[in-house]
Amino acid sequence: MKMKSGEFIALSACSMMLTALGIDIMLPVFDRVREHYHLSRNSTATAQIVVFFFLGQIAQIVFGILSDRFGRLAILRVGFPLYILGGIAATYAPTIETMFAARFVAGMGASAVFMTTIAGVRDRYVGDQMARILSLIFTIFLSTPVFAPFLGLAILSISSWKMVFLTPPLFAVIAFVWSLRLEESHPKEKRSSLGLADISRSVKDVFTNKTFLRYTAITTILFSGLSSWVSSSEHIVSEIYKRPQLFAWVFAGIGLWMAVCTLTNSRLSLLYGARKTLRGLLVAYTTTAAVLLASTYVFGNPPQLALFAITVALMLGINLAVEPNSSALAMAPMGNSAGLASSIYGTSFFFIGAAAGSVISSLMQYSVLPLIVGFFIIGIISLVLAYRDK
Repeated sequence: MKMKSGEFIALSACSMMLTALGIDIMLPVFDRVREHYHLSRNSTATAQIVVFFFLGQIAQIVFGILSDRFGRLAILRVGFPLYILGGIAATYAPTIETMFAARFVAGMGASAVFMTTIAGVRDRYVGDQMARILSLIFTIFLSTPVFAPFLGLAILSISSWKMVFLTPPLFAVIAFVWSLRLEESHPKEKRSSLGLADISRSVKDVFTNKTFLRYTAITTILFSGLSSWVSSSEHIVSEIYKRPQLFAWVFAGIGLWMAVCTLTNSRLSLLYGARKTLRGLLVAYTTTAAVLLASTYVFGNPPQLALFAITVALMLGINLAVEPNSSALAMAPMGNSAGLASSIYGTSFFFIGAAAGSVISSLMQYSVLPLIVGFFIIGIISLVLAYRDK
């Protein structure tokens, strides 16, 4: 590898940052998008701009199989152009439906970049060391929710919402050029063929591995709550709480806490191991969800904005601290099927998780209770899955 570990971590974080930047920077301008497409102020259609981007992650299945056959770099260099072209098409879409389609394409591109990044880390690291490296990558990656809303507002103050939408593909061009320094991490002698028998065997190896399925399920369930918050956060703060001027601050504050939690996890996973750390974090997540749910029933719906924001920040921070551990535990036994496994892993939590999150979002036109109940159920199910691993 031409680049040293520090540069590899930075590039991996910037590549994964495309997923977050492709969402977070746009959230403060959704009201302008509603005006442009003549949608009502209470419309939740703008949440679908986020959902369709996540749904594009289903392409990871195909990209995973191809990356195990042709290597990580070939797929990475397909993903960047898809993300860039999809982002440009979404910016100039004549209808909201066309924008949804373009966002799906951009999500496909992001899925290729995300999947090859995870597989590339797995090619180089394993176990608790992989959890530590992923935690460092996620710490940089999670700086995006901190600055992206303010960047979107700053661009909006001197230009239009379309320039905000163009920023992610422009950043992708820079990351694409930087990625040309990467060397292949999946050598030819370890690559699988595209024969039906080989693919079937790889798929069977992945879907019969209980460890992989268990921790992929935990990540997927947790992501449904995260995606629901991200896609509905602007609507919650601006329309349900009637405090649009606070949206960027609330979103950035939660993002900062998420980054802190992920960085902390890089130490915890080395001290206690990925599995033990994950269980402790899930106990904290479920306890926080229970406190928020009880407070809502006692003091009224919606709860005070400060209470809601603090507890949601705690849960989402824990969520992102759990992810590197669950990813490392899921991918540890995958070996030469890391590409296919990471694609199934990513498709599950992005596609299935986002679909479940969109159901929660659709119920939040006037109330945050569906999200609060969802957080509690997510915590209970995740705890059961984690503690059934003997």
